[in-house]
Amino acid sequence: MKQIAVLFLVLTISFYCKAQKSIHKSETEMIKVSNDKPKLVVGIVVDQMRYDYLTRFKNKYGEGGFMRMINNGFNCKNNHFNYIPTKTGPGHASVFTGTTPKIHGIIANDWYDKQTKKMVYCAGDTTVLAVGSSSESERMSPHLMKTTTFADENRLFTQMRGKSIGISIKDRGAVLPAGHSANAAYWFRGKKEGNFITSTYYMNELPKWVQDFNESKTAESYLKVWNTLYDITTYNESGADLNDFERGFKGKETATFPYDLKKLSTQNAGFDIIKSTPYGNSIVADFAIAALKGEDLGKDDDTDVLTVSFSSTDYVGHNFGVNSKEIQDTYLRLDKDLERFFNELDAEVGNGNYTVFLTADHGAIDVPLYLKSVKIPAGYLEFDETRKKLRTFMLNRFKSNDLIENISNNQIFLNRVKLKSLGLDLTEVQQAIVNEIINYEHVYKAYSATTLSTAFFTEGIETLLQNGYNQKRSGDILVIEDPAFISYPKTGSTHGSGLNYDTHVPLLFFGNGIQKGETLQKTVIPDIAPTMSALLGISFPNGATGTPLEIVLK
Repeated sequence: MKQIAVLFLVLTISFYCKAQKSIHKSETEMIKVSNDKPKLVVGIVVDQMRYDYLTRFKNKYGEGGFMRMINNGFNCKNNHFNYIPTKTGPGHASVFTGTTPKIHGIIANDWYDKQTKKMVYCAGDTTVLAVGSSSESERMSPHLMKTTTFADENRLFTQMRGKSIGISIKDRGAVLPAGHSANAAYWFRGKKEGNFITSTYYMNELPKWVQDFNESKTAESYLKVWNTLYDITTYNESGADLNDFERGFKGKETATFPYDLKKLSTQNAGFDIIKSTPYGNSIVADFAIAALKGEDLGKDDDTDVLTVSFSSTDYVGHNFGVNSKEIQDTYLRLDKDLERFFNELDAEVGNGNYTVFLTADHGAIDVPLYLKSVKIPAGYLEFDETRKKLRTFMLNRFKSNDLIENISNNQIFLNRVKLKSLGLDLTEVQQAIVNEIINYEHVYKAYSATTLSTAFFTEGIETLLQNGYNQKRSGDILVIEDPAFISYPKTGSTHGSGLNYDTHVPLLFFGNGIQKGETLQKTVIPDIAPTMSALLGISFPNGATGTPLEIVLK
């Protein structure tokens, strides 16, 4: 009996030791996996992508693009912008800095500068020159963005060994995400050139791989007929091809398939026509793959960052609207481009060695003319009439017709020098304009800069307005229109508001260090950069206000 007891004790101890060894080994393996940083982080922004494009077109997507990210990664279904205005420049800056225009300073695509008394462009920089083009309009850098991106922080962490490269059709979609310390940002110069270019902010000469890409005449190959990817009669998720809500191209009577791009290019700024078709996304994917190989991204122990902005979705949306056959075809083709891009990442970097996130810089409204046709309140604003009424009010109330210096981006800028010379109190004048303009048709809200600087809002659209208000750069009065009322032509879609059609956008994570799952918990755009920083174990961008999404990370 004693022998049996001893034998049982020995077996128990032996089993326990083996189990402990196994557990220790398992923990070691887990630690090893969790400590393996991705060799490459790819940040994808799809310009003007509403969240419902993921669900509306889901049944026609393949398995290797959007659905690969959804099925094998993490889907944040209730992701929103938490500021106004929802525009391209602020959107790209916010995704990668982890904060809002209040802090990073990119308050619009272009805005009125109170010091120079001129409009400035969010990526414009007169101190640099274009590289790859002689155009004076391509002088770009991120110098107006006040804070770092997570790509900047990765560069600092790796002692500048980790690369940062930005790519887009749009200059601002390439320049702002890549950050201040980027190795390069490349964007597409259309017109008669059809090339990817950069500026002297980054380099004085295009690398050979970029020169080779431009010389390959890839852009010319996309001047072809654009027809639907699948039988147009199966596109049940979008409206009729022939309707009154789309603009189309010069030289073609109707905005209907097919489009002969080579023929139409002569009346539509040459290679620029590619931007307003799915092939603009295709050439960005081509160039991103060329960058992957040409720069040896993800090939060493220092994490690289590649930012890719697919902007043609925005051009198509502005032209044809969010309910068009053209927008549906553009997303179905983008899905194919994502698939081949992911396949190249698998081949070049290795499946499991890279991390991808995908989001948008803003959503878009349905064409108000279409909304009105189905009895949904919507319409258009006549700003010329509003300006005239406001100037008359200023003359009657303050006996001066030049107190307003500029009206742009739903903001009113006052002439501070004139105010002072007339002995007028700035706060009183601001509030008088607010009290006047709130009575105008289709003005939903109006706030003064004084209110936004001194009050603290914790909910509602006021919070979004405050998050977008930059004390140094924003105007004296900020105006919000009625829902679904826009200042825009009566064909095509636009964006910019704090309403759900503009704020609700996808957020997908996939790859190294990412959990598999989904959430309806609300997330906001500034959460993305801190999440990537946490994944990499680096400092957060210096102005970040977002929170790392713990549920996303392993």
